[in-house]
This record gives sequence, C-alpha cells and structure tokens, in this order.
Amino acid sequence: MKVPFFDLKRQYNTLKDDVWQSIQEVMENTAFSGGPFVQKLEQELADFNETQFAVGVNNGTNAIQLALLALGIGPGDEVIIPANTFIATAWGVSYVGATPVFADCDPHTWNIDPAEAESKITPQTKAIMGVHLYGQPFNVKALKQICDKHNLHLLEDNAQAMGATYEGKRVGQFGTMSTTSFYPGKNLGAYGEGGAVFGQFKEHGETIQMLKNHGSKERYHHEVLGFNMRMEGLQAAVLSVKLPHLINWNNRRREIAQAYHEAGNPKLQFQRPEPGAESVYHLAVVIPSDKKAFLAHLDAEGVGYAFHYPIPCHLQQAYAHLGHKVGDFPHSEYLASNCVSLPMFPEMTDEELSRVVEVLKKF
Repeated sequence: MKVPFFDLKRQYNTLKDDVWQSIQEVMENTAFSGGPFVQKLEQELADFNETQFAVGVNNGTNAIQLALLALGIGPGDEVIIPANTFIATAWGVSYVGATPVFADCDPHTWNIDPAEAESKITPQTKAIMGVHLYGQPFNVKALKQICDKHNLHLLEDNAQAMGATYEGKRVGQFGTMSTTSFYPGKNLGAYGEGGAVFGQFKEHGETIQMLKNHGSKERYHHEVLGFNMRMEGLQAAVLSVKLPHLINWNNRRREIAQAYHEAGNPKLQFQRPEPGAESVYHLAVVIPSDKKAFLAHLDAEGVGYAFHYPIPCHLQQAYAHLGHKVGDFPHSEYLASNCVSLPMFPEMTDEELSRVVEVLKKF
C-alpha cells in the first residue's frame, strides 16, 4: 500500500459540517476583514497559550515583522536567529530593516545552539529569536538566561509548535513575544493564510492591533505608518472550529512519532528533545545513514516524504550580501543536506502507520 506524506483532505472531511456552519455565520454577518470572529479567536488563542494577548494577522511572516516593530527594532539593529529555519524567520527581521544574524544549531536537538547564539551578540543586538523547529521546543531556559544577562528580548517563532510544552508550560509564553503561522499544513492550520502574535504586555498587543490596521486606533485617524495585515473573518472562524481539536491532533502526532522511534533502526537519527520539552511533531524528520539509499527504499515501498529545509538561510541567494559561505554553520548545513521528513498527519490510519514502521525497520 502507498502512504502519502500528507493528506489535508482527510481532516477537512471530519470537520466539514462545522466548518461550513462557521463560514455561513461569517457570510450572514458580512464580517470578512477583522471583526467579531477574529476577536473571538484572539481570546481563544490567548487563553490556550496563557498569554495576556493574542493578535490575529494575515500570516506568520508578517506576525514576526509586527512583533519586532512593536519592540522598536529596526535599521541598524541585529536579531540572532537559527540558520536552519524556514526563510520566513529571517524575512521578518529584514522587513523591519534590521539584520538577521545567523547561528548554528545543536547537532543533536537541531534547535539553535545557545552558546553559538551568545557568541554572535554585538552592541547592535536587540533580540534572539529561537524557533521551535519541527514542533520541538528549543532550550528556553538557556536562551532566556542569555537574554536576561545581555538585556535582550527573547522571541519565539512558534509557527511549528502550537501546543508543545517546556517544563510543563506551553511554548509561546516564555519570550517577550511569540509568533505563529496558520498556514494550512500547520498543526493548527487555516483554509488560506493566517498568523498571530502573542505576548504578556498588553501595550505590545495594542501597538500590533494598530500597526496591522493602517496605523489606526480610530477609523480614519492614522497615528503611525501602518499596514494592511488584518486577519480575515473566514480564516478566524475556521480556526475557532479547529482549535478545540488541536490537543487530540497533537497527541496523535506523538503516537506516530513514538512508533517511528520504536522501529529501532540505528541507521536513522531522530531529533533529540531538550530536557523537559515535549514536541508536537509538526514534522517527523530523520537523518538516514545513506540518504540516497533511504530515498530509493521509500520510493520502492510507496512511502511519501519531503525535505525541510534543503538550503539553510545563510546560503540563500537573497542573503548573499551577508557574505556567508559553505562551512560557516556546519551542523545546519549537514542537517539541510541529509534530513528527510516522514509521513506525519493526525489522520494517518493505524494500517498506514504500521506500514511505515515496517518500511523503516527494513532499511
């Protein structure tokens, strides 16, 4: 039997009655841009993440941009981020005119290496942004200590880890602010684009609400240079339907990941969790002993796969002006060249899961 890497249609089929009811309510209220459905979701998200505020925006990339703007970070400033992340983490920094300063990852956890991050601090550094990569929380304690020591903001790019925990608390509430993406393939995904900013200081939330809405608190009164980055009512309504299912979906992802681990193949290296961290496995990523042979094996057995992410940020053409070269961040480069993402979505059947485990054992 063939096993797909991902199948979003299955989730839709289990929710479509509730989803269509929520969409109908938006239509009847003609609340398409911002409005009551977005406000409702914002409160639900803040409650879920135990933060003082959550602000719904148009996507996760602009969520990073708005969080940085609310902190006054801009031209001449530096923000330290991992080299091995999706490019959106870096875009958010560049969009405010600041410089992304890349740091290598830990060779075992694949998350940003705290010691490496600290070594990149300069007088221009204003923040360190960790990424909870693949759903696995980064070393929050170590990065927070570094930020406190150097009077820096700790930011969390939580696009892949909604619901993950670190020392018993959900990630996304440890930094000055955190951001997430509701891209459809995420653990909590919209039916289009969406994102959110979370934080513990209400004044930051008020600033972001103003910035995302053309710099306006009162209609036609524009206090600062703002943006059109509002969340759509339709996306908010869909997310409100999905949010109550997130814990169960994440638990199923953990079951799938545990089965992959228990396949016990020493030729496959898995991401090592930080002490006290519990992943939500947005992705199930492995480094095989022989990538070419492993991919041929998966192809022959009909098991889907993908790559996250094959080119690290510092080697992207868009950042050539920073002057990085191959070898600057060896752990990130090794991960990018060798990692393979296995099938991971909550609607995988037990039969499909058993099939993938069988294939992993045979490699």
